[in-house]
Amino acid sequence: MASVTATADTMTRQEWADEIRRLAKERDAVILAHNYQRPEIQDVADHTGDSLALSRLAASVEAGTIVFCGVHFMAETAKILSPEKTVLLPEPEAGCSLADTITAEDVRAWRAEHPGAVVVAYVNTTAAVKAETDICCTSSNAADVIRSIPEETDILFLPDQFLGAHVKRITGRDNIHVWMGECHVHAGIDGGTLRERVAAEPDAELYVHPECGCATSALYLVGAGTVPEERVRVLSTGGMLSAAEKSTADKVLIATETGMLHQLRAANPRTVFEPVNSRAECHYMKMITADKLLNALRNGTTEITVSEETAAKARRSVERMVEIGSPSRGGE
Repeated sequence: MASVTATADTMTRQEWADEIRRLAKERDAVILAHNYQRPEIQDVADHTGDSLALSRLAASVEAGTIVFCGVHFMAETAKILSPEKTVLLPEPEAGCSLADTITAEDVRAWRAEHPGAVVVAYVNTTAAVKAETDICCTSSNAADVIRSIPEETDILFLPDQFLGAHVKRITGRDNIHVWMGECHVHAGIDGGTLRERVAAEPDAELYVHPECGCATSALYLVGAGTVPEERVRVLSTGGMLSAAEKSTADKVLIATETGMLHQLRAANPRTVFEPVNSRAECHYMKMITADKLLNALRNGTTEITVSEETAAKARRSVERMVEIGSPSRGGE
């Protein structure tokens, strides 16, 4: 058994993993890791996936403690759906540049400018913003959420401009007002970079996350005949994993945060998965290290709380999203 004073740096990888599992059992904890986490965190987790799938798991598992290896809004969502459980976030400073683009005050002001509009929020938002929202969505079910709203009703879609543009395009709705927020990592996977990679790899398939700045460019390449339509797919991270498992392609280019590659390569070692932009790394996701996970399990750091009033309002918008339904791996 590892000493309680040992750090991840003084243990072998196996010793660290064994100690993590021992501590999790001792604390009655389940470890959830997002697809963008460091590989060692993904490998030791009880479950790895996108934020919504993990939150659903958090609500259904019997463990009394959830250790959420992700970013702050994800741990909040788990707490909203599992108010009776203790939710720990190993690094409380792990934020989200997209979630930071809008506040609850912004939503109230925007709604006041559009009386009668329905507010739809991407799940990548804070609990306070979800509390001001009529219904949440993920990248995989955003179109279904939009279609559930009467066509004559205006929609305020927040906070991601690229996902908003994608939803407008595939639903054909022209009464969707889109908040001009973006994830700095996905925005950096731009059209120019995509075109260069596609030109260099003309036979590769392409998986594009709709948060990416290159999503429109990908569809333009299809429309222009540069890339065959059957080789380009706009997918959530969960959708990418499902597609990867079934793929027979020699190579697939991935337009999302590079942490996703670990899961894709494990799911299908026959196919080569490469990033469209190898520098597309979220430093917030990578803030959770082996040592921080160890400390969270030893010391109970850091517990995430959401006020009862905020949680009740936010839970309503999240549950409405769940009622509409989404694929089993659908998420952000």
